[in-house]
Amino acid sequence: MAKIIGPGSLIVDVTGFAPHLPVAGETTKGSMLRLGPGGKGSNQMTAAHRAGSDVRLIGCRGDDTFGDFLKAHYAKEKMSEEYIRIVPGGETASALIEIDEQTAQNRIIVIFASNELLTREDVLKAEKDFADCDAVLSQFETSVESIFTAKELAQKYHKPFILNPAPFIDIPKSIFDGVDYVTPNETEAEQFTGCPVDSPENCKAAADAFIRMGVRNVIITLGTRGAYYTDGKKEILVPAAKVHAIETTGAGDAFNGGLATAIAEGMTIEKALYFASATAAISVTRHGSSPSMPYRHEIIEMMQKEFGITL
Repeated sequence: MAKIIGPGSLIVDVTGFAPHLPVAGETTKGSMLRLGPGGKGSNQMTAAHRAGSDVRLIGCRGDDTFGDFLKAHYAKEKMSEEYIRIVPGGETASALIEIDEQTAQNRIIVIFASNELLTREDVLKAEKDFADCDAVLSQFETSVESIFTAKELAQKYHKPFILNPAPFIDIPKSIFDGVDYVTPNETEAEQFTGCPVDSPENCKAAADAFIRMGVRNVIITLGTRGAYYTDGKKEILVPAAKVHAIETTGAGDAFNGGLATAIAEGMTIEKALYFASATAAISVTRHGSSPSMPYRHEIIEMMQKEFGITL
Protein backbone atom coordinates (compact mmCIF):
# COMPACT_ATOMS: atom_id res chain seq x y z
CA MET A 1 0.00 0.00 0.00
CA ALA A 2 1.38 3.39 -1.03
CA LYS A 3 1.83 6.08 1.63
CA ILE A 4 0.90 9.74 1.08
CA ILE A 5 1.62 12.55 3.51
CA GLY A 6 1.23 16.32 3.57
CA PRO A 7 -0.14 19.39 5.32
CA GLY A 8 -3.70 20.42 4.61
CA SER A 9 -6.91 21.97 5.79
CA LEU A 10 -9.53 20.45 8.07
CA ILE A 11 -12.94 22.06 7.62
CA VAL A 12 -16.56 21.29 8.42
CA ASP A 13 -18.89 22.03 5.49
CA VAL A 14 -22.29 23.58 6.13
CA THR A 15 -24.08 23.13 2.80
CA GLY A 16 -27.41 24.53 1.70
CA PHE A 17 -29.24 23.46 -1.47
CA ALA A 18 -31.70 25.61 -3.42
CA PRO A 19 -33.41 25.65 -6.85
CA HIS A 20 -31.29 28.69 -7.68
CA LEU A 21 -28.66 30.76 -5.91
CA PRO A 22 -29.80 34.14 -4.58
CA VAL A 23 -28.57 37.40 -6.02
CA ALA A 24 -27.53 40.25 -3.72
CA GLY A 25 -30.39 41.15 -1.38
CA GLU A 26 -32.52 38.15 -2.36
CA THR A 27 -33.77 35.40 -0.04
CA THR A 28 -34.15 32.02 -1.70
CA LYS A 29 -36.13 29.13 -0.25
CA GLY A 30 -33.75 26.23 0.20
CA SER A 31 -34.56 22.55 0.05
CA MET A 32 -31.92 20.84 2.20
CA LEU A 33 -29.09 21.51 4.68
CA ARG A 34 -26.19 19.12 5.21
CA LEU A 35 -23.27 19.07 7.63
CA GLY A 36 -20.19 17.19 6.48
CA PRO A 37 -16.42 16.81 6.84
CA GLY A 38 -14.46 18.87 4.31
CA GLY A 39 -11.45 21.05 3.65
CA LYS A 40 -9.12 20.50 0.71
CA GLY A 41 -6.50 18.73 2.79
CA SER A 42 -8.97 16.44 4.51
CA ASN A 43 -10.96 15.83 1.31
CA GLN A 44 -7.90 14.92 -0.73
CA MET A 45 -6.51 12.61 1.93
CA THR A 46 -9.93 10.96 2.33
CA ALA A 47 -10.03 10.45 -1.44
CA ALA A 48 -6.52 9.00 -1.46
CA HIS A 49 -7.33 6.75 1.50
CA ARG A 50 -10.47 5.37 -0.14
CA ALA A 51 -8.54 4.96 -3.40
CA GLY A 52 -6.15 2.61 -1.62
CA SER A 53 -3.44 4.69 0.06
CA ASP A 54 -2.15 4.85 3.61
CA VAL A 55 -2.41 8.58 4.40
CA ARG A 56 -0.97 10.98 6.98
CA LEU A 57 -2.68 14.37 7.12
CA ILE A 58 -0.84 17.12 8.98
CA GLY A 59 -3.22 19.78 10.26
CA CYS A 60 -4.86 21.73 13.07
CA ARG A 61 -8.37 21.86 14.50
CA GLY A 62 -10.09 23.32 17.52
CA ASP A 63 -11.36 21.47 20.57
CA ASP A 64 -14.96 22.40 19.73
CA THR A 65 -18.06 20.67 18.38
CA PHE A 66 -16.88 20.87 14.78
CA GLY A 67 -13.54 19.39 15.86
CA ASP A 68 -15.34 16.43 17.43
CA PHE A 69 -17.30 16.04 14.18
CA LEU A 70 -14.06 15.68 12.21
CA LYS A 71 -12.59 13.30 14.79
CA ALA A 72 -15.61 11.04 14.27
CA HIS A 73 -15.04 11.12 10.51
CA TYR A 74 -11.41 9.99 10.80
CA ALA A 75 -12.35 7.28 13.26
CA LYS A 76 -15.02 5.96 10.90
CA GLU A 77 -12.63 6.03 7.94
CA LYS A 78 -9.79 4.52 10.01
CA MET A 79 -7.51 7.41 9.02
CA SER A 80 -4.54 8.34 11.20
CA GLU A 81 -4.81 11.47 13.36
CA GLU A 82 -1.20 11.24 14.52
CA TYR A 83 -0.25 14.63 13.05
CA ILE A 84 -3.49 16.52 13.65
CA ARG A 85 -2.84 19.07 16.40
CA ILE A 86 -5.74 20.17 18.60
CA VAL A 87 -5.61 23.86 19.49
CA PRO A 88 -6.95 24.41 23.06
CA GLY A 89 -9.79 26.92 22.89
CA GLY A 90 -9.31 27.09 19.12
CA GLU A 91 -11.95 27.26 16.43
CA THR A 92 -12.25 24.48 13.86
CA ALA A 93 -12.47 25.84 10.32
CA SER A 94 -15.80 25.92 8.51
CA ALA A 95 -17.15 26.48 5.01
CA LEU A 96 -20.53 27.93 4.09
CA ILE A 97 -21.53 26.34 0.79
CA GLU A 98 -24.47 27.17 -1.49
CA ILE A 99 -25.45 24.64 -4.16
CA ASP A 100 -27.60 25.38 -7.20
CA GLU A 101 -29.68 22.22 -7.67
CA GLN A 102 -30.24 22.87 -11.38
CA THR A 103 -26.62 23.41 -12.40
CA ALA A 104 -24.78 21.65 -9.50
CA GLN A 105 -22.50 24.71 -9.31
CA ASN A 106 -21.50 26.17 -5.96
CA ARG A 107 -20.47 29.29 -4.04
CA ILE A 108 -18.27 28.92 -0.99
CA ILE A 109 -17.12 31.09 1.93
CA VAL A 110 -14.31 29.54 3.97
CA ILE A 111 -13.36 30.54 7.53
CA PHE A 112 -9.83 29.13 7.87
CA ALA A 113 -9.59 29.47 11.69
CA SER A 114 -7.14 26.89 13.16
CA ASN A 115 -5.85 25.90 9.71
CA GLU A 116 -3.75 29.07 9.67
CA LEU A 117 -1.97 28.02 12.87
CA LEU A 118 -0.12 25.08 11.32
CA THR A 119 3.62 25.61 11.80
CA ARG A 120 6.90 24.45 10.33
CA GLU A 121 7.46 22.50 13.54
CA ASP A 122 4.15 20.65 13.06
CA VAL A 123 5.38 19.42 9.67
CA LEU A 124 8.89 18.59 10.87
CA LYS A 125 7.41 16.33 13.55
CA ALA A 126 6.29 14.06 10.71
CA GLU A 127 9.73 13.84 9.08
CA LYS A 128 10.03 10.09 9.62
CA ASP A 129 6.91 9.57 7.53
CA PHE A 130 8.20 11.86 4.78
CA ALA A 131 11.29 9.67 4.68
CA ASP A 132 9.36 6.51 3.84
CA CYS A 133 6.32 7.88 1.99
CA ASP A 134 5.63 7.45 -1.73
CA ALA A 135 4.24 10.94 -2.46
CA VAL A 136 3.71 14.30 -0.76
CA LEU A 137 0.47 16.20 -1.38
CA SER A 138 -0.40 19.77 -0.39
CA GLN A 139 -2.80 22.62 -1.16
CA PHE A 140 -3.12 26.32 -0.31
CA GLU A 141 -5.77 26.12 2.45
CA THR A 142 -3.19 26.04 5.21
CA SER A 143 -0.20 28.13 6.33
CA VAL A 144 2.44 29.11 3.79
CA GLU A 145 5.27 27.95 6.06
CA SER A 146 3.79 24.47 6.31
CA ILE A 147 3.61 24.19 2.50
CA PHE A 148 7.23 25.27 2.02
CA THR A 149 8.33 22.85 4.75
CA ALA A 150 6.49 19.95 3.09
CA LYS A 151 8.18 20.79 -0.21
CA GLU A 152 11.56 20.95 1.54
CA LEU A 153 11.10 17.49 3.08
CA ALA A 154 9.81 16.02 -0.18
CA GLN A 155 12.96 17.22 -1.93
CA LYS A 156 15.21 16.09 0.92
CA TYR A 157 13.92 12.53 0.62
CA HIS A 158 13.42 12.59 -3.18
CA LYS A 159 9.66 12.10 -3.04
CA PRO A 160 7.24 13.36 -5.72
CA PHE A 161 5.70 16.63 -4.54
CA ILE A 162 2.15 17.24 -5.79
CA LEU A 163 0.87 20.78 -5.30
CA ASN A 164 -2.76 21.74 -5.81
CA PRO A 165 -2.54 25.56 -5.89
CA ALA A 166 -6.03 26.15 -4.56
CA PRO A 167 -7.44 28.45 -3.53
CA PHE A 168 -5.44 31.29 -5.07
CA ILE A 169 -3.34 33.08 -2.45
CA ASP A 170 -0.55 35.63 -2.52
CA ILE A 171 2.42 33.29 -2.18
CA PRO A 172 6.00 33.64 -3.44
CA LYS A 173 6.31 32.12 -6.92
CA SER A 174 9.36 30.25 -5.64
CA ILE A 175 6.94 27.67 -4.23
CA PHE A 176 6.58 26.31 -7.77
CA ASP A 177 10.30 25.82 -8.41
CA GLY A 178 11.03 22.11 -8.22
CA VAL A 179 7.39 21.02 -7.85
CA ASP A 180 6.90 17.64 -9.53
CA TYR A 181 3.19 18.03 -10.32
CA VAL A 182 1.07 21.17 -10.15
CA THR A 183 -2.71 20.75 -10.53
CA PRO A 184 -4.62 24.03 -10.92
CA ASN A 185 -8.07 24.37 -12.43
CA GLU A 186 -8.66 26.87 -15.26
CA THR A 187 -9.21 29.81 -12.90
CA GLU A 188 -6.19 29.11 -10.73
CA ALA A 189 -3.98 28.54 -13.77
CA GLU A 190 -4.89 31.99 -15.08
CA GLN A 191 -4.50 33.63 -11.66
CA PHE A 192 -0.96 32.31 -11.17
CA THR A 193 0.28 32.70 -14.75
CA GLY A 194 -1.79 35.54 -16.23
CA CYS A 195 -2.65 33.32 -19.21
CA PRO A 196 -6.39 32.85 -19.89
CA VAL A 197 -7.49 29.22 -19.88
CA ASP A 198 -10.95 29.00 -21.42
CA SER A 199 -10.51 25.95 -23.64
CA PRO A 200 -8.37 22.81 -23.79
CA GLU A 201 -6.61 24.28 -26.82
CA ASN A 202 -5.14 27.27 -25.01
CA CYS A 203 -3.87 25.46 -21.91
CA LYS A 204 -0.36 25.32 -23.31
CA ALA A 205 0.54 28.95 -22.62
CA ALA A 206 -0.40 28.66 -18.94
CA ALA A 207 1.33 25.30 -18.65
CA ASP A 208 4.49 26.70 -20.24
CA ALA A 209 4.44 29.56 -17.71
CA PHE A 210 4.38 27.04 -14.85
CA ILE A 211 7.25 25.11 -16.44
CA ARG A 212 9.29 28.31 -16.66
CA MET A 213 8.68 28.71 -12.90
CA GLY A 214 10.34 25.31 -12.40
CA VAL A 215 7.39 22.89 -12.38
CA ARG A 216 8.19 19.52 -13.96
CA ASN A 217 4.65 18.35 -14.83
CA VAL A 218 1.54 20.49 -15.26
CA ILE A 219 -2.02 19.18 -15.03
CA ILE A 220 -4.84 21.69 -15.59
CA THR A 221 -8.27 20.37 -14.66
CA LEU A 222 -11.05 21.54 -16.99
CA GLY A 223 -14.24 20.30 -15.34
CA THR A 224 -16.55 18.63 -17.85
CA ARG A 225 -13.90 19.13 -20.55
CA GLY A 226 -11.45 16.81 -18.83
CA ALA A 227 -7.83 17.48 -17.90
CA TYR A 228 -4.77 18.71 -19.78
CA TYR A 229 -1.25 17.44 -19.08
CA THR A 230 2.20 18.44 -20.29
CA ASP A 231 5.80 18.07 -19.19
CA GLY A 232 6.86 20.67 -21.72
CA LYS A 233 7.28 18.07 -24.45
CA LYS A 234 4.44 15.56 -24.36
CA GLU A 235 0.80 16.70 -24.19
CA ILE A 236 -2.20 14.62 -23.11
CA LEU A 237 -5.87 15.61 -23.02
CA VAL A 238 -7.94 13.23 -20.90
CA PRO A 239 -11.72 13.48 -21.36
CA ALA A 240 -14.11 13.65 -18.44
CA ALA A 241 -16.43 10.70 -17.90
CA LYS A 242 -20.05 11.38 -18.85
CA VAL A 243 -22.02 11.35 -15.60
CA HIS A 244 -25.02 13.14 -14.12
CA ALA A 245 -23.57 15.65 -11.67
CA ILE A 246 -25.59 16.59 -8.61
CA GLU A 247 -22.86 18.47 -6.69
CA THR A 248 -19.41 19.56 -7.85
CA THR A 249 -18.06 20.46 -4.39
CA GLY A 250 -14.93 18.38 -3.84
CA ALA A 251 -14.48 17.25 -7.45
CA GLY A 252 -11.03 18.83 -7.67
CA ASP A 253 -10.10 17.27 -4.34
CA ALA A 254 -11.23 13.87 -5.59
CA PHE A 255 -9.06 14.32 -8.68
CA ASN A 256 -6.01 15.22 -6.58
CA GLY A 257 -6.50 12.37 -4.12
CA GLY A 258 -6.85 9.90 -6.98
CA LEU A 259 -3.85 11.37 -8.79
CA ALA A 260 -1.67 11.21 -5.68
CA THR A 261 -2.56 7.55 -5.17
CA ALA A 262 -1.79 6.71 -8.79
CA ILE A 263 1.55 8.54 -8.72
CA ALA A 264 2.46 6.99 -5.36
CA GLU A 265 1.77 3.56 -6.85
CA GLY A 266 4.03 4.26 -9.82
CA MET A 267 1.36 4.25 -12.54
CA THR A 268 2.23 5.76 -15.90
CA ILE A 269 1.09 9.37 -16.24
CA GLU A 270 -1.63 8.30 -18.71
CA LYS A 271 -3.12 5.79 -16.29
CA ALA A 272 -2.71 8.20 -13.40
CA LEU A 273 -4.73 10.84 -15.25
CA TYR A 274 -7.53 8.41 -16.06
CA PHE A 275 -7.52 7.12 -12.46
CA ALA A 276 -7.84 10.70 -11.20
CA SER A 277 -10.52 11.56 -13.75
CA ALA A 278 -12.61 8.55 -12.76
CA THR A 279 -12.26 9.46 -9.08
CA ALA A 280 -13.54 12.97 -9.75
CA ALA A 281 -16.37 11.79 -12.00
CA ILE A 282 -17.82 9.52 -9.34
CA SER A 283 -17.58 12.20 -6.66
CA VAL A 284 -19.87 14.65 -8.51
CA THR A 285 -22.68 12.09 -8.59
CA ARG A 286 -22.94 12.23 -4.79
CA HIS A 287 -23.65 14.81 -2.11
CA GLY A 288 -20.93 16.19 0.13
CA SER A 289 -17.20 16.63 -0.28
CA SER A 290 -15.34 14.00 1.78
CA PRO A 291 -18.42 11.72 1.91
CA SER A 292 -18.61 11.74 -1.91
CA MET A 293 -15.16 10.24 -2.41
CA PRO A 294 -15.30 6.86 -4.16
CA TYR A 295 -13.66 3.62 -3.13
CA ARG A 296 -10.92 1.92 -5.14
CA HIS A 297 -13.14 -0.77 -6.67
CA GLU A 298 -15.53 1.93 -7.91
CA ILE A 299 -12.70 3.87 -9.53
CA ILE A 300 -11.39 0.77 -11.29
CA GLU A 301 -14.89 -0.06 -12.56
CA MET A 302 -15.34 3.51 -13.85
CA MET A 303 -11.97 3.41 -15.65
CA GLN A 304 -12.99 0.21 -17.42
CA LYS A 305 -16.54 1.33 -18.22
CA GLU A 306 -15.87 4.90 -19.39
CA PHE A 307 -12.33 4.72 -20.76
CA GLY A 308 -11.71 1.04 -21.47
CA ILE A 309 -8.64 1.08 -19.23
CA THR A 310 -7.70 -1.66 -16.76
CA LEU A 311 -5.11 -1.58 -13.99
